[in-house]
Amino acid sequence: MRDTGSIHDAGRSRRNREVDEPVDDGRWTRDKRYRSVNPVRQLINDWFDRLMGAVSEGDLAGQEEEHASGRTKRDFMWNSIGQGAWGVVFPFLTIVVTQLAGVERAGMFSFAFVLANLLYILANYGVRTYQVSDQDEYHSFADYQVNRIATCLIMMIVGFLITRIAGFDAVMTTMCMGIFAYRAVDALGEVYEGRLQQVDKLYLGGISLALRSVAAFIVFAVFLLVTGDLGMASIAMAVAALATFAFVTFPLTLFETPRSMPPSLRSIGILFRECFPVFLALFLYAVIDNMPKFVMQGAGLPYDNQLYFNALYFPAQAILITVQLIYRPLLVKMANAWADESRRARFDILIVAMCAIIVVITVVGILFMAWIGLPIMSFMYGFDFAPYAQLQFIMLAAGGVTAAIDFLYQVITILRRQQVVMGLYLITFGFSLLVLILMTTMMGLQGAVVGYLIVMSILLILLVREYVLQRVKIARRGRGRR
Repeated sequence: MRDTGSIHDAGRSRRNREVDEPVDDGRWTRDKRYRSVNPVRQLINDWFDRLMGAVSEGDLAGQEEEHASGRTKRDFMWNSIGQGAWGVVFPFLTIVVTQLAGVERAGMFSFAFVLANLLYILANYGVRTYQVSDQDEYHSFADYQVNRIATCLIMMIVGFLITRIAGFDAVMTTMCMGIFAYRAVDALGEVYEGRLQQVDKLYLGGISLALRSVAAFIVFAVFLLVTGDLGMASIAMAVAALATFAFVTFPLTLFETPRSMPPSLRSIGILFRECFPVFLALFLYAVIDNMPKFVMQGAGLPYDNQLYFNALYFPAQAILITVQLIYRPLLVKMANAWADESRRARFDILIVAMCAIIVVITVVGILFMAWIGLPIMSFMYGFDFAPYAQLQFIMLAAGGVTAAIDFLYQVITILRRQQVVMGLYLITFGFSLLVLILMTTMMGLQGAVVGYLIVMSILLILLVREYVLQRVKIARRGRGRR
């Protein structure tokens, strides 16, 4: 094993030297001030050093890094970049398709991506929060890998069956399968990025996610521009994602995390069983969240309505992504705070603070869209969004509600009370069928947007009520033990 202690000692010795004792390492100027290194070059050098050191010592997983992990600023920065890049892929791809293939084709692409996002929930199986909060590593990382490979295969099979049952033509089927494959690779990479977060290296997961998202977008755009074929561009996007997984995501996890214990069939079975309620709840929530799009499709509205709805939804999705950027790096610390009964009052304060932050972000989003947001959207998509201003504000309010729902669900998962959410989602699903079918049939796109806000508000009220009930019940139980 590599003698990392001597390396760290040498690093401390160098930092403690006086400025008038320059080190001849090529980075000191004559006035004895340290010259900054190009960050891209430094990243490549660090990666090469770690790779060669690991290979030469024959220890790919057990080595310690020269750089300290878990630095909050670095984690937040790279996680923000990664999540931001991942979040804008869909809207940016839709803009590209609108400009290069037209509104009708963009509507078809949007609907295919909606299906892919729904299947992505199946591939993830609700494991991420469970994984990063598994601080005692009850399940080995190998268990999580086997679980994810199995769910990704199931996702692709289900996706193919959907294209057959729906009777899509060859072009739509090819496009769907390419997008499904891209999202399957996304889901596969997500479990490896969850492992990096689990060992306090969230920044590496952010780097991985950012590279995969950017590569997929660039390759898709170039292929569509050159060939004009949406199906081939979608397949190329999946290949690009797979390449970044093979050359970035997988090696990062291999080199930068401890070696995993072998997989256990019993443990994998427990993981499937424990996370099934989480998956079912998330899948049902995704169905509820996308119900307006399915209802519009079922009502026979033209495909361009899919594009309009998604275009209005993307600024609202930015609220959700921003909130996730804030709370996701804190999931491990929140789990630790909940595990320590003496710190649970702080846990409650954090919940209230996050809800207040969501309100502020939503208000800022509405003000921004009223100021210059709508003209920017009109320029990017190539048609006027001014007539849709009121619908945009309603959708932004719905975005704030969905962000609060997403956060509260993570909190309930940390409390390990995720099973109770299923009943709430079933109630909301019933409301969504009634409200959205009625309103969309009567009012078209406007009814779909207003109905979406109503349905999401019902779910938020039910979740808040459930959290308060569970929190009171746990507090009473704690007092009873004393």
